[in-house]
Amino acid sequence: MPERYQPATDFLSSIDEDWRRHIAAVGPCLHQPQAARDPYESLMRAIAYQQLHARAGDAIIGRLLALFPSGGFPRPEQIVASDFDQLRDCGFSASKIATLQGIAQATLDGVVPDYATALAMDDEALIERLITLRGVGRWTVEMLLIYSLERPDILPADDFGVREGYRRLKGLQAQPTRRQMIEIGLAWSPYRTVASWYLWRVPGR
Repeated sequence: MPERYQPATDFLSSIDEDWRRHIAAVGPCLHQPQAARDPYESLMRAIAYQQLHARAGDAIIGRLLALFPSGGFPRPEQIVASDFDQLRDCGFSASKIATLQGIAQATLDGVVPDYATALAMDDEALIERLITLRGVGRWTVEMLLIYSLERPDILPADDFGVREGYRRLKGLQAQPTRRQMIEIGLAWSPYRTVASWYLWRVPGR
């Protein structure tokens, strides 16, 4: 797997000394996408992890899966039919429950595409289609693009970890704004996904 990202790593290392030093310290890119996970499941998982540490998100997903012991991720019709209190007991807020059930219904209605359809869609076209759903923002769809559809050139410019990572990488006083991050990130194309992976791993200064 690391060899797959070697061209991206070489490209980013050549940008400047800060990138070269950081990549050398972190080592090979070990990005692990969840290939072929359908957009419905990817969106549901992304909502579960929103604004939470990974361990808390893991626990909530674990409780959700336990509600449906037949195995596999619960299907949209199961989520739509779920009792509010059941989902609340998993650890979801009322707002997240409304979002999850909205995603499930939108999947049944064909608004959330299947994997093959999503794979054939342009990044921005998929983002514009899915951010119409309640509680689904650009960041959520970008996580789908990075982890499920394995897109190589995604920069989640709203992501705190990406912006804070760049601030630390460059020793800046303040994080770049979203617009500044987009402008800065143009220099990392066509490997902005790998650049994001490395920015998430910049140590504190």
